Amino acid sequence: MSYKKIFSPKMVEKSEAATDGVGDQREGSVYVYSDEIILAVNVALATRRPLLVRGQSGGGKSSLARNVANVLNYRYYETVISSRTQARDLQWEVDLLRRLHDAQIREKDFSSDMKRYVTPGPLSWAFDRKSAIELVGSDAEPGNPQEHAEAERAVVLLDEIDKADPDVPNNLLVPLGSLQFTVEETLQEVKTTEKRAPLVFITTNDERELPAAFLRRCVEVKLPDADDKRLVKIGKAHFPKLKAQLLQRVAEHMGQTVPAPGATVMTTLPSPAEYLDTLRACDTLKITPDSPDWKNVLQMTLWKHGRSAPKEEEEEDGDAATE
Repeated sequence: MSYKKIFSPKMVEKSEAATDGVGDQREGSVYVYSDEIILAVNVALATRRPLLVRGQSGGGKSSLARNVANVLNYRYYETVISSRTQARDLQWEVDLLRRLHDAQIREKDFSSDMKRYVTPGPLSWAFDRKSAIELVGSDAEPGNPQEHAEAERAVVLLDEIDKADPDVPNNLLVPLGSLQFTVEETLQEVKTTEKRAPLVFITTNDERELPAAFLRRCVEVKLPDADDKRLVKIGKAHFPKLKAQLLQRVAEHMGQTVPAPGATVMTTLPSPAEYLDTLRACDTLKITPDSPDWKNVLQMTLWKHGRSAPKEEEEEDGDAATE
């Protein structure tokens, strides 16, 4: 695309220390970009707005944030949102249990030393690393790659925002919009500047509708559905030594699964993560499309969750049974 890029990665970003990302590891050392994804990151950087990333589960939403941090040499922090997460947890937390314990043994002056019980959250570290270090008395910050420890700016991943209580997104509007907040217990102001503003990634699996006010304040991108061509690129980036025939054969099965007879759950197509699982199994176990266990592997990695093999595969199984 012809525009001035703040973020200009290679279309396939792969660090020298890259691994194939076993399981759900999100080291972000390998990522296959599209023009639309690159543009979305640039717009988020230019506007200082959070980037809301939509897409199917296992489609690379979370690993995108980590890879962008690696490319930009930014510090990196992440939090996986749950139903119990509150907006304040992302800014700071208070250890009330420890304070109660101290009160019972009467060892501390509680009225003047609340700072002792406050722990910085990911937004505290991203907004003002120095004040967070002062608060905890250590630079052992969470989830931060050591080689980027002194970077001015940070990437923050707030993963699966749709799992949070509906009030959480709206309660994040002020800190994310004004780039500051006040720790209630200590009255300490935590703030940053536009120059040091973090790049915030927020992912959603669309399990719950997000508030309109929150959506208005985000830049949004939907990760592209992985067609055969994109899947092969992803597979080649993660497993460069695998034969092109295997990458293509597995990719062809991704869009061919059909609902199993009598399936009672909504059937979704396999994700890129399941595609990589299949390649990993074939690579490690030395299974090829000509192996006797080929269809069994596909059954275990792709044809599951109410999915069924395409008709031509079932017919081939039937023919084999009668030979």
